[in-house]
Amino acid sequence: MTDQTYSKTELMICVAARLFEDGTTAFIGTGIPMLAAMLATKTSAPNLVPVFEFGGLGAILEDLPRAVGEARTFHKGILAAGICELMETAQRGFIDYGFLGGAQIDPYGNLNTVTIGDHDHPKARLPGSGGGNDVGSQCWRTVAIMQHDKRRFVPKVDFLTTPGYLSGPSAREDAGLPIGTRPINVVSTLALMDYDDGLGGTYRIRLAATHPGVTVQEVIDNTGFELIIPEQVRVNDPPSEEELRLLREEIDPERFYI
Repeated sequence: MTDQTYSKTELMICVAARLFEDGTTAFIGTGIPMLAAMLATKTSAPNLVPVFEFGGLGAILEDLPRAVGEARTFHKGILAAGICELMETAQRGFIDYGFLGGAQIDPYGNLNTVTIGDHDHPKARLPGSGGGNDVGSQCWRTVAIMQHDKRRFVPKVDFLTTPGYLSGPSAREDAGLPIGTRPINVVSTLALMDYDDGLGGTYRIRLAATHPGVTVQEVIDNTGFELIIPEQVRVNDPPSEEELRLLREEIDPERFYI
């Protein structure tokens, strides 16, 4: 626990970093997922094996990468391959987690990173899929990390880039995606969410824990669809002094993201 002030982004990074499991493989997307991965390797998951879609596997994250294909994603790594080799690795079931960002997310965890508005006449063009579709389709467990407001948490994504639960129960399997692969969490600037994916569940996003100082109603008010609210909603721990020190002094001292 800490009495220090911290930003919503710093808190989101810390909550996401705690979800990494030590000794597992994880595809890391550009931006916030990179900071979360670096923080995890310095705290709860020192034996994490980072995977970057352009070919870096097992890099030692001494300096913050700016993109998934630059030199720091290969630094002291186990393997320097290419995008096809690593996507095949995921298809063969060897990548445990995928940590991704997104511009939009819908009630079933589907992500959009392509366009806002009509695809042929968009209001805005986004970076595109990259490996996002492959990661969400092939990794065993997927975590989305994103800002939280009604523009991003929408009833239907403008373009389905990365599959979540698609349209609900059995939809992934019906679409031919590997059985057992699934989204498991959404980490936002307001809360930690999971899915109502148990026996007889709706497979929609469910509130699991609010961030310190955030009310359940505030999360509801900033979500553009009906969010499942359980009887008990936890409160996430704030960033520790050590987590903040690592973020500010070692991981991102130039405040590139935070």
